[in-house]
Amino acid sequence: MENHPAGLTIRNVSKRYANGVQALHQVSLRVPPGLYGLLGPNGAGKSTLMRTLATLQEPDEGHIQLGDIDVIHQKEALRQTLGYLPQEFGLYPKASAAELLDYFAVLKGLTSRTERQAVTEALLRQTNLWDKRHQKLGGYSGGMRQRFGVAVALLGNPRLLIVDEPTAGLDPAERVRFLNLLSELSDTSVVLLSTHIVADVAELCTNMAIIDQGQIRLEAEPLAAVTSLRGRIWRQLTATAALPPLAPEHRIISAKRLSGRLLVHVHSPVSPGPGFEPVAPDLEDVYFSALAGCFGPTGDLAQTQKAAR
Repeated sequence: MENHPAGLTIRNVSKRYANGVQALHQVSLRVPPGLYGLLGPNGAGKSTLMRTLATLQEPDEGHIQLGDIDVIHQKEALRQTLGYLPQEFGLYPKASAAELLDYFAVLKGLTSRTERQAVTEALLRQTNLWDKRHQKLGGYSGGMRQRFGVAVALLGNPRLLIVDEPTAGLDPAERVRFLNLLSELSDTSVVLLSTHIVADVAELCTNMAIIDQGQIRLEAEPLAAVTSLRGRIWRQLTATAALPPLAPEHRIISAKRLSGRLLVHVHSPVSPGPGFEPVAPDLEDVYFSALAGCFGPTGDLAQTQKAAR
């Protein structure tokens, strides 16, 4: 019988730090098997949620379930099936990839040298590092370091793989290579991709959520979310000085400089007025609309669409 990966369920998870910052507030998500994107600006609560899922900190309240594992109360069981690539992770620059991966395999409990050799070779080939296995990690590029981090995270065939801001700082070629690797891994695991880069989610994720100020603003399939904004996004190219007068009259979701002027996107069910033209929405419009509260307080796309009809 084929062993399908179990999904991840997060219910009403909250976390307040000692300094009074409410990092998470009643966060609930259903993360199915596959590649799931968690989008949000810096400081939105993404890393707090990732650390909580990785059992590195306790939530104040809530429940987290991975298949039959109670993540909060069965931490060791979760850790045995978890792969975690944090935003910042240290490497021994004078060690080679083969040496360090073998060391981590020992820590993971692979005591048989023959088994370790087979596992480390498979992982280094999977992450396209086999030809560079004897090179010192200090000489690795940013993308190669990230791929090595994935190799370490994959020791033990995890059912849940968490990657936090993995493409920040990567050049375009390395970014594409890394995202393709995550896509392959999502065939057999729940892969949770936390990022502030909209394009990372747009290209690969079949499901996503948008988080801001510790709360879920939208949970949806990317294509469905984009479709829900058809006929509701308008744009105008205007002088920079014209933006303040526009702000009180329109729901501006984004404003970008373009050749010395501003390209303004507005969310509205009808034409905002002279000078605006309709534009086909994309996931960036979804992202900024969610941050502006255009999807309602629950972040539920179905309820938002029902209310709009």
